[in-house]
Amino acid sequence: MTGFRRGVRLGVDVGKARVGVARCDPDGLLATPVETVPRTDAAVGRILDLAVEHDAVEILVGLPVSLAGTDTPSTTDARDFAAALASAAGVPVRLVDERLSTVSAHAALRRSGRTQKNSRSIVDQVAAVILLQNALDVEKQTGRPAGTPIPPAEESD
Repeated sequence: MTGFRRGVRLGVDVGKARVGVARCDPDGLLATPVETVPRTDAAVGRILDLAVEHDAVEILVGLPVSLAGTDTPSTTDARDFAAALASAAGVPVRLVDERLSTVSAHAALRRSGRTQKNSRSIVDQVAAVILLQNALDVEKQTGRPAGTPIPPAEESD
């Protein structure tokens, strides 16, 4: 096995109304849902609380680029959200490509017999699980962390 870094990671799927959060075990074997956080001014703080609560070593934020790989308004929103996390988090924050994670989440929920309406409260968590599991798999296969690090904000004196 390549150099997989041990430690719990949080996966974050940023949406306009809700933010899905998932976590993995310290060995990165399995991503599981944690919570759906309402997208309010308190969302960043809640995710930081979850990072502390789960003793996370890293936060992975999904970057919803278009299928062609270009930025969308949602891409900018996710970058801004990740920057807000990075400026206050005591752990690294990385942006990971999450193309189709929400689409995959809806498909998985449909296959399990849930309608889109009765899945609304958990689809963001499922999308966070998918993006986190994909990032874990990339790191295990390549020996390198998935995504792009967000530098923490410089502290001004």
